[in-house]
Order: sequence, then C-alpha cells, then structure tokens
Amino acid sequence: MTKQLIFQSRLVAIIRLDDLSAATQIADTLIGAGIRALEFTLTNPDSPSAIKLIRETNQAIREGNAVIGLGSVRSLEEAKMAIDFGAQFIVSPILSVPIINYCKQNKVSVCPGAFTPTEIALAWDAGADIVKVFPARALGPNYIRDVLAPMPYLKLMPTGGVDLKNIAAYFEAGAAAIGIGGQLLDPISLRNNDWNAIAKLAQQYVAACQPEHTDGRK
Repeated sequence: MTKQLIFQSRLVAIIRLDDLSAATQIADTLIGAGIRALEFTLTNPDSPSAIKLIRETNQAIREGNAVIGLGSVRSLEEAKMAIDFGAQFIVSPILSVPIINYCKQNKVSVCPGAFTPTEIALAWDAGADIVKVFPARALGPNYIRDVLAPMPYLKLMPTGGVDLKNIAAYFEAGAAAIGIGGQLLDPISLRNNDWNAIAKLAQQYVAACQPEHTDGRK
C-alpha cells in the first residue's frame, strides 16, 4: 500500500526539524492539504525522539489516509529502530544494500539514495522500491531523462532543489515522484505557527504533482 500511495500522489514531503514540538501539527496540516507521504528525518539533534515520533504520528492520523516514513537513515541499526517504531517506508541518502535487504525482509518500502547511473542501477537491482536521485539540485530534469533512456523501467524520485518552478519538468522527464523538503515548509510560517500559509503552499505542490498538470510518463 505504501509504494502505491507514493506512486499515486507522486510527492514525498520531507520534514526536517530542529524542534519537534510542532511535528504532529505539521503532519496534520500537510495531510489535510492532501499530502499522503511524510518523511521525518534523523537529522534532528534528538534522533531518538525523531524515531519515536513515527509511532506518535501514526497514531494521530487516520489509517490508510497517509504513510509515515523515516529519512536520512544511514545504518542498519537506524533502519531497525525506525521499523520497530512503525515506519512505513525508509529513505536513505546513500546506497546501502543491508538497509535494502532488511526493509524487504520486513515488507517495508525502501528508497535508497543514488547519484550515478551505476549507483541507481545497483540500488534498483538490490530491491529498491524507488530510487532517490540525490542530490538532484546540480543534475536537473535532463539527467533524469538521460538515465531513463536506457533504463526506462526505473522508478526515480529526484530530491534536492525541486520546487514549483521546475517540478513539471521533472515529471516530463519521467520522474515517478519527487521529494520536497525546505521548499515546502517555509521557516517564517513555521516560526509564526501560520498553518494556513503552510497548508496553501502544500496544496500548490499537491496540485503540481497531479498527472493532469504534467505531460510526462504516467
């Protein structure tokens, strides 16, 4: 169900926070705006709390309405803890075959990071559900198109530097989904607890990810 939800919505919201006190409110706001896949990250100074937040957020949302995952996972131990606390998908900035294997064994969707065509192919062959092309900022949509030309079966999720100005180009190039982080959560709106502004911006990204707004492969 997780993989299908990501492919249907074509958007993973990356929630990278220093302060986790408003995490549940942020999740509720994004889900209310139509986002269906939320990725909390282990970059928070209090990593154990970030992992525990997975269980708390899962309990706060309606079953089947959205999926909660953990990102910035760099070790097998982190993957194990995340899955123990109920993470429905795992995202990593790197290609780690042990992480992929463990996720597959536990029937948890996994999105490893890769940069070169060789890394991308290795990640896919190892069992990735979707390959996070990272960092995509310096690569651009044409890179996605070029990689898919000889390997059209890949499911790629460019992450890093994707925004409302270039999102359509990424889908037109063949991206299966996109990862959005800092562009989605405006720091000023967060600081002011302006949930309406956060919701409106999220709705723009949700709309931009709908197939009728792009001409790329569906």
